Amino acid sequence: MRSFIYHGLPARVIFGSGTLAQLPAEVERLGLTRALVLATPQQVGQAEAIARTLGARSAGVYAKATMHTPLDVTEDAMRVVAERSVDGVIAVGGGSTTGLAKAIALRADLPQIVAPTTYAGSEMTTIIGETKDGRKVTQKSLKVLPETVIYDVDLTMTLPAGLSGVSGMNAIAHAVEALYAQDANPIMDLMALEGISALSRALPRIAADTLDREARSDALYGAWLCGICLGAAGMALHHKLCHTLGGAFDLPHAETHTVVLPHAVAYNTPAAALAMGKVAAVLGAGSAAQGLYDLAGRVGAKRGLRDLGMPESGIDTATDLAMANPYWNPRPLERAGIRDLIARAWAGEPPVA
Repeated sequence: MRSFIYHGLPARVIFGSGTLAQLPAEVERLGLTRALVLATPQQVGQAEAIARTLGARSAGVYAKATMHTPLDVTEDAMRVVAERSVDGVIAVGGGSTTGLAKAIALRADLPQIVAPTTYAGSEMTTIIGETKDGRKVTQKSLKVLPETVIYDVDLTMTLPAGLSGVSGMNAIAHAVEALYAQDANPIMDLMALEGISALSRALPRIAADTLDREARSDALYGAWLCGICLGAAGMALHHKLCHTLGGAFDLPHAETHTVVLPHAVAYNTPAAALAMGKVAAVLGAGSAAQGLYDLAGRVGAKRGLRDLGMPESGIDTATDLAMANPYWNPRPLERAGIRDLIARAWAGEPPVA
């Protein structure tokens, strides 16, 4: 008998094509009268167009969302929230924009509507990570769980092939860790394996043809499932290590997850052989670690941390940081093994158990 605890998170999800057209109705349903649309600087035009569809219920646009949710940007956004009497936020974009929405909700307890344009998955979680002084700290709070998530396949059609690949690999990481999480359960297993399957089928097809609508739909569906896994199961070595690397060296989020995932899986496989065997089967590979490394190559992703801008001297720094704050992991953290993991990830070498 397998004992487990399952806790589902409340969320309203609208999935399909053209579903962003339902945004004004969702704003009205939530009773918002001063909704602020959030975006990155690169997506300001899209955000402004969306704000116009809200008419009198719009409080305008704030387009300064930044990777890793730095505290200074959040503080600036909170000033705008106060000045414009904002009573709800709408995040249109990837993990950076969703992160800013969550940071605002954490402080002001405002309703959120999120329309993802990538496969990040954070929109389905109570997790928020914020960066200050080069250190990223994560926490959980129901305050940051969006009230509504609008998945519109149309919003992902212009996502470049390279970003689609690493964003999808980032999503797969959520599902992989859910399979060996301390609070893993049968429902999460089903969602995780289905999410990995959908994304692993879709990502190489998107790399070959970014306008493959069926592949885009499969990828967004898989990202939703993987996001649920991240929201309902705890994190272990992979996510903790990626947060450490991203905060310490200002590395791009999805790309870092893509590089580290095969190596974290290789490290944990001896302690989670059954779960990782299921991942290998889904990927059609001899091992989960090698299958994930090969998938990253098939989507054209960089596979070395040095290619993302991390200095070689950072290997020991990252090892120290990873060992400084103990946390649960299926395999105990051993300094030599963690350093070897990071060193191989830095060099872009294939994973070794």
